[in-house]
Amino acid sequence: MTELPDAEYLMLSSRLIPGLDGGFTIASLARARLLADSGADPVLLTVDAGTPAAHAEHRREFVARGQARSVDAFANLFDDAVADPSWLRNAARPGEATPGVEYREIPDAEGRPLVSLPVVRDPDWHLTDAAVVVHGAGVIAGFRGLYRAWLEFVVRQARERAGDPARLVVLVCEARQIGEMLVDWADPDVRLVHTVHNSHLPAPYDDPDAAIEGLWGRWLAVADRFDAVLWPTAAQRDEVIARYGDPGTFAVVPNGIELGSEPPEPASRDGRLVVMVNRLAPQKRVDVAIRAFQRVVEAVPDARLDVYGDGPLRAQLQELIDTLGLASNVSLRGATLERDAILDTAAVFVSTSDFEGQGLSIAEALARGVAVVATDARYGPRETIGDAGAVVPVGDADAVADAVIALLQDEPRRAELATAARTAARTLEADAVRPALIAALAAAATRPSRRAES
Repeated sequence: MTELPDAEYLMLSSRLIPGLDGGFTIASLARARLLADSGADPVLLTVDAGTPAAHAEHRREFVARGQARSVDAFANLFDDAVADPSWLRNAARPGEATPGVEYREIPDAEGRPLVSLPVVRDPDWHLTDAAVVVHGAGVIAGFRGLYRAWLEFVVRQARERAGDPARLVVLVCEARQIGEMLVDWADPDVRLVHTVHNSHLPAPYDDPDAAIEGLWGRWLAVADRFDAVLWPTAAQRDEVIARYGDPGTFAVVPNGIELGSEPPEPASRDGRLVVMVNRLAPQKRVDVAIRAFQRVVEAVPDARLDVYGDGPLRAQLQELIDTLGLASNVSLRGATLERDAILDTAAVFVSTSDFEGQGLSIAEALARGVAVVATDARYGPRETIGDAGAVVPVGDADAVADAVIALLQDEPRRAELATAARTAARTLEADAVRPALIAALAAAATRPSRRAES
């Protein structure tokens, strides 16, 4: 197997907060652990403007959950600015706050004004030219300038620790807004690797030739500037290549999972329990599963659907449950830290998303030997499930109901799928994913930077 390139490794996310952002947070932390297990010592960088105390609590929680090795594996832009504002002040130039713009003040360790951030209520906030005010020093040109100043400081620190001013640095970017800001970063000894977490297609998410605008449109237009792009599925990579061409830097690297201990025998499970584990957000279309359960309980009156997760649609979904008279059969259980224990009791796992990047919760269910019923969303469910469950049309509550009923009424079939589920999950465990990740990073490291000035 190709060895991990000798370099300093950084991973950059907008934020990493326990219980927020669903599979994004889980996948990013899992990638960091995979890099660490492969011989790197990655630092997880974030740029959210929380307090140092809040960030410290988040990090302790990640360590307690086993999602991070150490609180020292993290760094945050504003924590660094409070601890040592010299890099921030050095980046500032003479200037004033942008007129007519609302600002949010970030204090220093003594509570004095340190930096004021423009408040931009727009999905393209990262493109603003509004000045970032560094009190007592001047201004920095927008978030792009602020983030670049910090990353250059972080890279310089990493090289100083290594004792090599030209040390190779591999920066794995997990957020498209930030990636878009960095495509003109010309340091010849930085390799910029970008990951993908979700479908790039607009609603209704099923047309690979649909007009793509906004953030995804701009990101796809510059995707060839990254030294590697890691796609979670071959299907998404191939559809992007068919439309935009192949820059030779695209690799398929699924988000990995921990296989864990052997799951319980199928006979020990609750043969009437169906579970979902996902955010209560529009993408996940939990309403489809709830509507499907109208027919499920007609055929299997004691069937139950437990939905774990939280989100903005909780009240709306509870109203749907009550309206359909399903309160005795369908329950919104809220967020949980006991995922494996829940999956170990279930007969069937359901996913009814309109779109996905990979469908991490599906992989986690397969690892616990649970038969899966999922909608055929772009991208991931079909590739992940294989022959370990049923894939049905997106948005089709009747098809979901038929598949769930069939499995609840066929215990031998569920037992067969339990074995197939574990086999399917093995293709996503760390040892299976690691070679693709290392190969992609090695290829990026051995080629010249795609942004370096000639």
